Order: sequence, then structure tokens, then C-alpha cells
Amino acid sequence: MYDPNLPYASARAPVAAANLVATSQPLAVQAGLRAMHKGGNAMDAALAAAITLAVVEPNNNGLGSDAFCLLWDGTAVVGLNASGRAPAGWTTDRFSGLSTMPELGWDSVTVPGAVSSWVALSDRYGRLAFADLFESAIDYAEGGFLVGPETAFYWQLLESHYAEFDAFGEHFLPAPKAGELFKRPDMARSLRLIAESKGTAFYQGELAEAIVAASDAQGGCLTLQDLADHSADWVTPISQRYKHIELHEIPPNGQGLAAQIALGLLQHLPDQALDSVAEVHQQIEVMKIATATAAKRFADPAAMTVSVEALLDEASLRRAAAAVTERAMTLPPAVLPVGHDTVYLATADASGMMVSFIQSNFRAFGSGIVIPGTGIAMQNRGSGFVLDADHVNSVGPNKRPFHTIIPGFVTAQGLPEMAFGVMGGHMQHQGHVQMISRVFGHGQNPQAASDAPRWHVFEDFSVGLEPGFDPEVAKQLSALGHKVRFDKRTSTFGGAQLIQRLAHGYVGGSDHRKEGLVAGF
Repeated sequence: MYDPNLPYASARAPVAAANLVATSQPLAVQAGLRAMHKGGNAMDAALAAAITLAVVEPNNNGLGSDAFCLLWDGTAVVGLNASGRAPAGWTTDRFSGLSTMPELGWDSVTVPGAVSSWVALSDRYGRLAFADLFESAIDYAEGGFLVGPETAFYWQLLESHYAEFDAFGEHFLPAPKAGELFKRPDMARSLRLIAESKGTAFYQGELAEAIVAASDAQGGCLTLQDLADHSADWVTPISQRYKHIELHEIPPNGQGLAAQIALGLLQHLPDQALDSVAEVHQQIEVMKIATATAAKRFADPAAMTVSVEALLDEASLRRAAAAVTERAMTLPPAVLPVGHDTVYLATADASGMMVSFIQSNFRAFGSGIVIPGTGIAMQNRGSGFVLDADHVNSVGPNKRPFHTIIPGFVTAQGLPEMAFGVMGGHMQHQGHVQMISRVFGHGQNPQAASDAPRWHVFEDFSVGLEPGFDPEVAKQLSALGHKVRFDKRTSTFGGAQLIQRLAHGYVGGSDHRKEGLVAGF
């Protein structure tokens, strides 16, 4: 059973069914359900939705994205890190004279990993043929799709951002309006090549050659060897106890560990009333500690100097929690790469499989690089590195950068409980903490937890509150020493998708801040 009450302004209700798909775009939700109706499982549904999202929500993800996945396979939570590595030519000398990593162009592009995630996950867990997962995506790329309102808004907002990139303009401009038909025939051909070759064309074949040719022509240093050497890696998820549940995250280079640190700190602080000043203050304070730790310590695991185990050490968390007082603490700003442009999806099926999946360009359409004749927009995840040679996240050859995108998964007493995520760059680990607190600390259903107004700790540790918070809360937080402002931008607070297990089936929620939904049968 679940509490059906919706205490916040909402135009949606929780959806309960034996099979569910939740994501930010209705066409992708239907692609996932279509895969299930064809005999596919939750993994097939997740991949069909993800591949479709690459077509219909291009301002957030595409064929040139990275991806991560957590899933319940029937016995355990399994993780996949499909983020790409830096080209072998990315020595520190290449970036000498710069103060920060480039955000656009080839020197922001690491090897894209999303396609490799589709192959690895389908091989290991899918029921349907790999090519079957591409049917909806190819149909929308070739025949066109009607652009959603959120997608159209951000697409138009970015129309001049990539003015110096001719191939971008040829593929994506002029920016369509909401409801306008948009076709991507170049991408349809690339999708077919990937489907027919099970991804080989992207990393070793025709598409790989096109990517490298564009890099060579435009001053990049990505090579065929860089693409061929890429691998999506199966990883052991890391976990942190909170009340009666365990939160599972992909280990760094992602920032999921920050959500676990924050929850580990809350374990040593007194429970507070829902939406009270005391609760919000505590959560903000532990998030400051977690974010400062992420900025200093998180990187490619091979480069980290402090282990995950040490950062989640119970005694260390208890000592750190003692620093949380009734006043706002002062910390130096965190130097973190920040972006808001990601897609997240969750699926679950009647057999018990649950999938938490995320893929992203990082910032908007990514680097601005579109490979001519392919529709492949390259991510700019390389801008997640720093140029301080002494920092664990400093740029280097064949190294994975710090990543903001994180799928979340919850178990209780060794059994699956919830697949969830909150897309939105620096909001993601903060959103994980808020969803966990609401669902498992206060018993809210997934839709109510998603609907609730959110707080956001910015990189300078000032605080944004979403409209819907009582103005008195803002006033009292200010009195405690927080720098507080109301922020009306929905992009600041991310987009949640959640599927929670029930005794017989699941209940899901989908964020009203996005244009998607949760649906099932």
C-alpha cells in the first residue's frame, strides 16, 4: 500500500501497475511500453525509451552522450559505468595557457559511452533482439516527431549558442516550435548502422571513421584507437544506510557518493518535521559538506586519493555531523562543473526487474560538434575536468572526468524498493537526498515527493528555494545565516522520475517540471 495523498500543487496522480515506464518525454515512454508489449522486459523498455529520447529530446541527450545504469537483476543491484574517457592526446600541455576546460568544441569532447551502454545492457539482460529496440527511434528520426513544449523552449533558447558550428546549424536549426514536425534523416541512418552492427559501427566502423575525420578536420585529437579502446564497465554499486533502507549509487567518477555522504550525516542528526525550517536547514548543511567533499575528492577512481570506504566511514560521518549546528556554516565555494541537461528514466516489470538509467550530453546539445551526415551530436563531458595539475580531477589521457549524472536505486532488507533519479546537473545528488527523505523518511508517495517544492544549494553555498515554500521558511533560514532567494526557474530544481515497489506491482511518479509521464499496464 502507499499513501495516495498529494499535499502539494499537482496536476498529476501516482500511477500503479504491474509494469511501468517513467521518463521526461511521452513518446519515449510509449516506446518503452511498446517494447514490453512485444515481450520485452524492463531492460528492453529502458533501452527502447533511451534510444528514442536520443532522437526526440536532443537538447539533453543523443548518440554522442554518456550513460550510467543501476538495475535489480532478480538477486542483486548491478551497476554499469558507460562514461567515456579522455582522448590519449589530452595531456596537460594541450590545455596550457587556459584557466578552465573548454565548454565547446573538440577539446570538450570525451569518447561517447551511451551506445556502448545499450549494447552491454541488451546483451546481458534484454529479451528482444537489439535491432528491435530502435524501431520507435528510427520512425521518429525518419518520419519526424512533434516537438514537445519544454524541448522547444530550450531548443529556441540555445539557437544562437552554437552559431560558430556550421554542422550544428545544418542539423538542428532553425529551432522548431512546440508541436512542429521535426525530421532527422541523417540520424535515422546512423541508428540503422548501430542497430545492424550492435554498436560496432559507432566505435570501429563507418561512424567511427566519420567522427575521427571531423575531429581531424577541426583540430581535435580524438583517434580511431580512442574509440576502439572504449569499454562500458560493470561496477559494484556503493551503498549507504538511511533509516530502514539502503541507497545504492554508481561509484565515482559520478557524484552519487555525495548523496550517500549527506544521508550518512543525516543518520546522526535528529529527525525533524516535514518541510519545517529545522529539516530544511539540516538538509542544506549536510549538502554543503557533501558538495565540498565532492569538489575536492571525486574523480576517476584510479586517481582518487581517499577511498569511498573512508568517505562513508561511520565514525567519520558522525564527527562531521557534529559540525551541523543551529547556524549556517561558512564554506569556500565549491569548484564543480555544472550543467542541467540530462534525461533520466525508470522502468519496472511484472517479473521483478527494475531499471534506473541516465544519459546526457552534459550542457544542452553538448559541445556544438555535430558529425556531418550522421546526426551525431558530441557531448562535452570533458569540461568536467579541472586544469589544476594537483587536483584528483585534473585532465589527463584516457581518464574519466567527474560526472554529474547519477541513477539512484533503493533496497530494503535486501529486496528492491525504488528505482529513481532527479536529472539536472548539480541538482542531482541534492534531489536524491530530498526524494529519499520524503519517500522513506516521511512516507510520501513518489508523485507527492516529486511535486514538493525543492531547495537547491548552489556552488557558492547560497540557497535557492522553489516557489511553493512558505515565505516564512525563507525568512527563518535567512535568520539562521543562509543566503536565501526564491528561484522560479524549473531547470534549477531538476526533473524526477520514481518507481516504487508495492506488494503487487509498482507505483510511480513523474515530474511536472518536465513534459513526460509515468504509464503502465
